[in-house]
Amino acid sequence: MPDDKLPTPDRVLVVAAHPDDIEFGAAGTIARWIREGAGARYLLATRGEKGSDDPTADVEAVAALRQREQREAGAVLGIERVDFLEEPDGQVEPSLRLRERITHAIRSYRPEVVMTHDPTVLFVNNEWVNHPDHRAVGQVTVDAVFPTARDPLNFPEHHAEGLAAWKVAELYLWSTNEANQLVDIAATLDVKIESLGRHASQFRSFDEIARWVRRRSEELGERVGYRAAEGFRRVTLAR
Repeated sequence: MPDDKLPTPDRVLVVAAHPDDIEFGAAGTIARWIREGAGARYLLATRGEKGSDDPTADVEAVAALRQREQREAGAVLGIERVDFLEEPDGQVEPSLRLRERITHAIRSYRPEVVMTHDPTVLFVNNEWVNHPDHRAVGQVTVDAVFPTARDPLNFPEHHAEGLAAWKVAELYLWSTNEANQLVDIAATLDVKIESLGRHASQFRSFDEIARWVRRRSEELGERVGYRAAEGFRRVTLAR
């Protein structure tokens, strides 16, 4: 049994920029929560249509493939629903319009936990540059959680649809340099990797990626005595 005593939320909304972001960042934790009885939905800002190194690729074909791969990846974990906002890949901006759309999703699903990219990180572990879409989606999602979804006078048209204001209890931010929550995913590391493998279009050699994910998860877990872990900046919001 996991020994980190992590509570199981009723509902989790996971907001990401691109297909495969969630699988790299949080799929082990999501799989664990679903096994423990949580419901979970994915909200993708883009369809990942720029995710090809072929300059002649048809972007609509790439988008359709990546949407299918994301839905298949979610099905491995038991995700209830996968939605796409169809923002332009590589050009996501932290706009008020996008905040309204994410706020609408929060008020519709009423999650206890929202997971997304850490918007404060420019260089992840001094190893890679955090994609600008990741930072934009993380920023807008955090702003949607607090204070926008909480305060009923923000986007009153939602109230007219029958959507009440909603207070999210916690944020879990992945790809962070300030992890304060390591989650024991020893029991779900294999399903995390299986889910990531559904994004076949993104990997020349998935075996190499799988070994890298396994090694990094195990190295992170070793810090606190787990066989494998995912790390998050966990923010518990005042109720």
